[in-house]
Amino acid sequence: MINQTEILETINMIEKENLDIRTITMGISLLDCTSESIDSLLTKVYDKVTKKAENLVKVGEQIEAEYGIPIINKRISVTPISLIGQGKTSDDFVKIAKTLDKAANTVGVNFIGGFSALVHKGFTVGDTALIDAIPQALSETNLVCSSVNVGSTKAGINMDAVKKMGEIIKQTAEMTKNTDGFGCAKLVVFANAVEDNPFMAGAFHGVGEAECVINVGVSGPGVVKCALEKVKGCDFQTVSETVKKTAFKITRMGNLVAKEASKRLNVPYGIVDLSLAPTPAVGDSVAYILEEMGLEKCGAHGTTAALALLNDAVKKGGIFAASNVGGLSGAFIPVSEDAGMIEAAKSGALSIEKLEAMTCVCSVGLDMIVIPGDTSASTISAIIADEAAIGMINNKTTAVRVIPAPGKKVGDIVEFGGLLGTGPVMKVSNLDSSAFIARGGRIPAPIHSLRN
Repeated sequence: MINQTEILETINMIEKENLDIRTITMGISLLDCTSESIDSLLTKVYDKVTKKAENLVKVGEQIEAEYGIPIINKRISVTPISLIGQGKTSDDFVKIAKTLDKAANTVGVNFIGGFSALVHKGFTVGDTALIDAIPQALSETNLVCSSVNVGSTKAGINMDAVKKMGEIIKQTAEMTKNTDGFGCAKLVVFANAVEDNPFMAGAFHGVGEAECVINVGVSGPGVVKCALEKVKGCDFQTVSETVKKTAFKITRMGNLVAKEASKRLNVPYGIVDLSLAPTPAVGDSVAYILEEMGLEKCGAHGTTAALALLNDAVKKGGIFAASNVGGLSGAFIPVSEDAGMIEAAKSGALSIEKLEAMTCVCSVGLDMIVIPGDTSASTISAIIADEAAIGMINNKTTAVRVIPAPGKKVGDIVEFGGLLGTGPVMKVSNLDSSAFIARGGRIPAPIHSLRN
């Protein structure tokens, strides 16, 4: 039974500590939309998405109003589009992207994810056609998000795909140069991608999922920081217990919203993602949590250890508040979306190399990092390869979402606005990795993948 003290505590979290539900994401299977005719396929996709999600935004707003819980985004994820577009050309895939964009606009969601391909072991003809279409698709749509899975613990790393994605990111940046390469903010390259992720830009509705589900992503870095302020100077066991208890309260709210949305939409409840998702708002920062633990600035020695504690405690606390836990579940470190990360990057305290080390212990990878526009495709591919290796060896999801901002150099600032925030252009090594990337083939799976 929830008592009066807990109710007042939750109200304070919402009003003063930036507690919110980051997203309600409806996952929709499009496997039954395949057709030999592209026109028939487009009609089926549009009709299904608009029918299934016609009340998603309205229900989200109703729950927000009735419970007083801010729900920042209402989103849709769909079956990886390469799976329903086999046999189609790149031009056809661009048409599918535009249809998804139109459907998302019709139902009023913030983003639609799933313009995706899963190529961790190799390419089909449809995978290649979709990947080739990504730059044009993202430059000619507003709400469509794309992801490509290039590696897994079970399969190893498809280095041909890694090479290709470095080139695709460069092309996408160039085709959206009028917005500082913004198209790349809607493109994620994964290793060990999950099927029930509610967060963009990497959300897609996996083939192991039901026909339609509701997934919820929670937030609350500001709440965790405020809780840690009350145990200043205490030992790390106390810090961990404090984060666990706070994560429990945050996740319980997410569980409530997920169940209520599921009931009202008559759609199965999928998962709650426990991730601490920051925003550019001052006070709503994962970096500030780490600094509250005693670091002068995020990026100082000790940052990775602090992040490991935070990530583990969030999962331990959240798992007791919801039986359906999934997605990515951890602490996000998207540089441009986190006020503390932005400050640390601007001051030079935080480098890409340090961020890479941090991704070993958090969700999910090198995220929303702006790099110089003249960074080569092979260097971007090498960055992807490093992150994929971390994911493969550690049996965790890792990802890369970098924006090579055309015409920008180290020290420049790129403004994306909204939740995507402000990106300081970060230094990238000028050492050449092109011969490494040119080898191609597949990095074999690690020995510990041989479990059966």
